[in-house]
Amino acid sequence: MKQYILLITLSLGLLTISAQKAPYVIYNAKGKKVSYKKMLKTLEKKDMVLFGELHNNPIAHWLQYELTADLHTKRSLILGAEMIEADNQNELNDYLSGKIDYKALDSTARLWNNHKTDYAPLVDFAKDNKLDFVATNVPRRYASMVYKGGFKTLDSLPAKEKEWIAPLPITYDSELPGYQNILKMMGDHGSPTLVMAQAIKDATMAHFILQNYKENSLFIHFNGAYHSNNYEGILWYLQFERPDLEYGTITTVMQENVHTLEDENIGLADFIISVDENMTTTY
Repeated sequence: MKQYILLITLSLGLLTISAQKAPYVIYNAKGKKVSYKKMLKTLEKKDMVLFGELHNNPIAHWLQYELTADLHTKRSLILGAEMIEADNQNELNDYLSGKIDYKALDSTARLWNNHKTDYAPLVDFAKDNKLDFVATNVPRRYASMVYKGGFKTLDSLPAKEKEWIAPLPITYDSELPGYQNILKMMGDHGSPTLVMAQAIKDATMAHFILQNYKENSLFIHFNGAYHSNNYEGILWYLQFERPDLEYGTITTVMQENVHTLEDENIGLADFIISVDENMTTTY
């Protein structure tokens, strides 16, 4: 009788769990469901973690903060993000050190429109805990130059401005599947220089990640998912320069049903956060 009651209790519990709405589910690269605890335990052993987000996804932003806070209890952290450009590092440093307030940072740096809601909590976490926060992205005017005329347009830049991009000449493999897919997605609007503009961002972010990395630390980088999906983009450049380091990747996808990972999303990263497609966006 006791075993029967236990079985009924467990069955009711499972039915209750299955009936609950889940805003997201985490999967490993093979498409198997994993717990947040499992993801945390795996990533705390890495040298670098690339957290690929959908820029307006609140679940991704929340988990970025939670993962950062939890890893901070276990490792010495360095933070960095695509969302702040390299030539705004001085302004960012002034904010982190308390020399300027948020209003001054917002007026002097080219912050994204959703910075206050989505990225300021991460920057403030670094400020409160005296962590470095690295502005990794290439200034957008240089990406625009590459889009219009290719990598060669960067050769004429003054030496000071070249400090804000990856060292020239840019290592580049146009045949990477991710870059080829950009051409397919853009159709008639695609061009070799469009892919180069993507590559200059990937190369520059990797450059500043490595430039600011300290041995025995864990560098967490926040970027758009496409910049690290399929172990390409930023990660390709990181592994090209430092194949000896241990890397971890996360991506974010939207699905109608989060309880089964769609085939097209399997293998995108070490951990795939599948978010309900009805989730409210931040903009």
